[in-house]
Amino acid sequence: MLFVQSNRKLLLMMIYRATGDKDVRFKVLYCGICHSDLHFIKNEWGMTTYPITPGHEIVGIVTEVGSKVEKFKVGDKVGVGCIVGSCNSCESCAKDLESYCPKQILTYGFIDHDGTRTYGGYSDHMVADEHFVLRWPENLPLDSGAPLLCAGITTYSPLRHFGLDKPGVKVGVVGLGGLGHAAVKFAKAFGAEVTVFSTTPAKKQEALEGLKADHFIVSKDQKQMQSAASTLDGIIDTVSASHSIAPLLNALKPDGKLVLVGAPEKPFDLAAFSLITGRKMVAGSATGGLKETQEMLDFAAKHGITADIELIPIDYVNTAMGRMLKSDVKYRFVIDVANSLKAP
Repeated sequence: MLFVQSNRKLLLMMIYRATGDKDVRFKVLYCGICHSDLHFIKNEWGMTTYPITPGHEIVGIVTEVGSKVEKFKVGDKVGVGCIVGSCNSCESCAKDLESYCPKQILTYGFIDHDGTRTYGGYSDHMVADEHFVLRWPENLPLDSGAPLLCAGITTYSPLRHFGLDKPGVKVGVVGLGGLGHAAVKFAKAFGAEVTVFSTTPAKKQEALEGLKADHFIVSKDQKQMQSAASTLDGIIDTVSASHSIAPLLNALKPDGKLVLVGAPEKPFDLAAFSLITGRKMVAGSATGGLKETQEMLDFAAKHGITADIELIPIDYVNTAMGRMLKSDVKYRFVIDVANSLKAP
């Protein structure tokens, strides 16, 4: 049983995929709502094929395994993130970077190897190849841990890859939403000095007291932005709305890195000299591969990192989407699938 999009609303229907030899079937307990779900529902990235069932922050309990499955057994707690397939033969796959495979198969809205369409976690069960299923750490909560499968790894991965995971490194985080609050938590756990940039002054207390960021800057305040000039080693930009990146580049030290993990609809304006004069870098980062995602989950469990969530029943999804569009959530909606999705 799952939800599909129709006229930008989510409706209930029945559909199941058979469990293959190397597949793991699990009962979905919780699924986070990501801003990407809304992008796909509205076809803002131009790649949506309807009907679509969103959801790529999925946790549950294994109910069936295929005859060739080696890593999981019935009763195991598991998770599935943003991808459920790749070519397994390219350079990226060989380096455990399946998220950069040119033939990657996203968790929903793509065609799988067997020709069937992939459907996400707004459903009561899910089936995935065991390679793309993650072992869930015993001491990591299922509900507040679910968003780590997207928001967590999407921020953990660039912090690690771009060397922003060292004690004393000065890291900026743009946006204090689902991705942003995860970025702050991971950066602080790495020992970084964290500055939060937000257009909303009211988020200062949340950032400094709730998330223990070191500094807070209202990005619309030119004086505050100027005070941050040339202070940061790197910035993780999590904002999905259109915004200017020129002021952020000004906040970087020479050799600083601005890493984009949000995906605005419109392209950025970028002046070449804003990079040349400080040997600065603008980069992008997707989610991590399966090896790194498992590493991230284990790190989160060790350091007590979870998402701040609002748990909702599945019939609240459409309302939650509207609230998310207005940034009216702290900081991630998570669907209590098992306790609210009932058979018709």
